[in-house]
Formats: sequence, C-alpha cells, structure tokens
Amino acid sequence: MPRLIRRFNSVFPLALHAILVGWASSAVAHTHDSGMLSAEESDPNRLGWMQGFPPVSGRVIGQPDSNYFSFPKMRWTVCHFRELLPTKQVSRGLGSPSPLTYALDDAINGVMFTPLDGSEPMSWQASLNENYTDGLLILHQGQVVYEYYAGCLDEAGQHGAMSVTKSMTGLLGEILVAEGALDEQALVGDILPELVNSAFGNATVQQLLEMTTGLAYSEDYSDPNAEIWAYNAAASPLPKPEGYSGPRTYYEYLATVQPEGEHGQVFGYKTINTDALGWVIARTTGESVTSLLSSRIWQRIGAEQDGYFTVDSIGTPFAGGGLSAGLRDMARVGQLVLSEGVVDGERLFPAAAIERIRQGGDRQAFAAAGYRYLPGGSYRGMWWSLHNDHGAFAARGVHGQTIYIDPTAEMVIVRFASHPVAGNAANDPTSLPAYQAVAEYLLEKAP
Repeated sequence: MPRLIRRFNSVFPLALHAILVGWASSAVAHTHDSGMLSAEESDPNRLGWMQGFPPVSGRVIGQPDSNYFSFPKMRWTVCHFRELLPTKQVSRGLGSPSPLTYALDDAINGVMFTPLDGSEPMSWQASLNENYTDGLLILHQGQVVYEYYAGCLDEAGQHGAMSVTKSMTGLLGEILVAEGALDEQALVGDILPELVNSAFGNATVQQLLEMTTGLAYSEDYSDPNAEIWAYNAAASPLPKPEGYSGPRTYYEYLATVQPEGEHGQVFGYKTINTDALGWVIARTTGESVTSLLSSRIWQRIGAEQDGYFTVDSIGTPFAGGGLSAGLRDMARVGQLVLSEGVVDGERLFPAAAIERIRQGGDRQAFAAAGYRYLPGGSYRGMWWSLHNDHGAFAARGVHGQTIYIDPTAEMVIVRFASHPVAGNAANDPTSLPAYQAVAEYLLEKAP
C-alpha cells in the first residue's frame, strides 16, 4: 500500500491546544507565502525528531520541555501524546478486528477542484501536502477506495483527533437522549448539583450539545487574562507550581465558570461545554467517557486498535480534545454514523441519534458566530452541519482533523493532519471543495 506558535507556560499540557477548532476562524494563513516550512520540509522523519538511542541532541521532544506542540515539533507530537502525558485507554476489547474491504481507486489522485477564494485548479493529490496531511482514508459505500499515510503516521499508528473528540462525546450524548436515558431539556444543575451555582447550572443539556450556552469564557490565547489559561492550569496532569491555589481538575474548574449573556441565543464554540457534557454523561451512566466510548462504540465496530484519552491529575478524560486513535478505526466510526447506528447488520443505537445530528442546530444562532467558510451551517451534538446540497456534516479538529460524512455520495473521509496553523480557516478553502469534488466523482462512477 503506497504512502502517498505560540508561547505557553511550562506547567500547561499543550495537548489542550487542540481545543481551538474555531480559533482563527476568520482569517486564512498562507503558510508558504509566510516562509513556513512545507509539508515535505517539516516531515518529522526528515527532521530526525526522536531518532536514535538516545535521540540526537537538538532533536529531542519531551517533558519538561514546554514547546512540544510548536511547529514543526508538533508534526511528531500528534502521533505520540501518550509518551508526553498520562492517558486512559479506550479498549477495543478482546474480539477479532472487523476486516475492511478494499476497492482502491488511484484515479482519485487526479480529481480536480478550485480552492475557495482561488482561481487556479488543484488536484486531490496536491491538496494532501498543501494541508500537511498525515493520514487520509475514504470509504465509499462501505469500501475503502483511498488510503494514504505520511509524516509520523503509518497503518499501525495512532494520531491525535483534537476536537474531533468533541464529536465522539457528543455522539454519546445524542445516543443517550435518543434512548431516553438523558433528557435534553433537563437542567445541568439538576444532573450535576456541583454546578448549580455556576453558569452551567441553569443551562439545558440541549444547549450544551449545541454550544449555545452563555459563559464568561474566552479561548483567546493572545489574551493573557483569558479564562483558557486558568482552564489549562486546572486540567494539567503535571505538578502545579509552588503557590498555585486554583482549581486542580476539570471538575473543579467547571464549577468556577461564570455566566455571560443568555443561554440559547448565540452559538459560541467553547470546549468547556464538552467537558461539562462529559461529566453529565458520566453521572448519567456511571461510566467515564472513555469507558462508555469503549463499550458502546469501540468494542462493537471491530476496531483494530485501542484508542486513548489524555487525562487530568485525577484521571478524568479530556472529553473536549484528548482522543488519539488509528485512522481506520476513525473511519469505522464514520461509517457507523453514516449508517445511522448499524454495523454488519446490527443496530448499536437508535437512528434518531444521527437524524438529530444531521438536522443540525439553530442556524441563526450559528450565523452570528461568523464562520466565513461555513455559511448556512449549524452545530448539534458536537458535530458541524454544512447544510449543503449533499447534506454533509463533519467532526472537526484543529490542525486539520476531520471525519467528513456525505450521505448523498455514501462517502466518509477521515483525515489526520498537522497543519502549522491551528484554525480550520487555514485549510477549509482547500479541504471543503476537495471533499465535494471527490463526492461528485464517486457519485458519477457509482453503479
């Protein structure tokens, strides 16, 4: 099979940088024009990161260094989070993996499209390096038609899913709602009395799922007073500095969040919504997000590998961005979602869970957030709905992670990447039209 920056305080785990799928959403960074190393130039194997026993001086990435998620080091780090931070397993169980069927189509490399805001056509193959792709797999009608690995990733590797993690947590939430185990109109404070006096206390579960909560919380890393810094400090599993007196876990931090504005009015992409949802899920089911994702999804899709989550100092999984997994297993999840809960003829959860995600959230509330490349979109169940002609929807994470589902074309695209710019506005102008072009190509060739 062919193989087709910022400053952070050293006490903070940089994996938390992965929460910012919406960060820099209004501007596109042209990495090549700015002199940034290209995908080929920044390939971690070419640069020699962590090679040798011990690794060569000047090519070491590890603790207590605080810059392991800076570019180009992060192109190695995205495949090695568990070597830098404590983690919790998402077990695949003891059964045999479910084999994938292959019908590889090399012609996909030649599919052409025009980037948004661009005038010159680009090929699918050229877009892979343009977006610093580490791995990409396309399923069409349940068969693998394209598979690609580069950089730090190979068939046996695992890669950080970043905020695609949110969509796994959201999927679990929507399953519980569809099964009647969780009331989406219930107040968070009624489920979690610990949060009754926080901004979450009078928010509904649905408002968490759609991120329309009114929270005094900023994820602007350029602001030294932004709440993200206190959140990062609380979430860090590493020893706190002398004199630290703030929250020490996700649970403790969430209880400190103050209100700002009204719930249900405006979409605001804030990772703490997902961590609150993860807590709601755990309290409702008696299982952590890692355990529930294992029992309800990972063990039942025939996954090839365990996944894992980064955790805080007491082992709480980072529900908003901590998952790492294999490319093929993420594709299996995407196919499960496309099939509305059915795998190998067995229904794992009600179709209503996916129907609600596909329906999307409040488009007017979403429009107010100003996502330039997602006009007419919405957000529900921690998934992004494009509301385009194909009814496409996606899980999205910083630096280019995605599970893109096109029901009309019966297509799932899963991508792992390590783009030097966090916000998806840096790769959306290339990625979104490329995905649409492949979908149209597959529709044309379908029997």
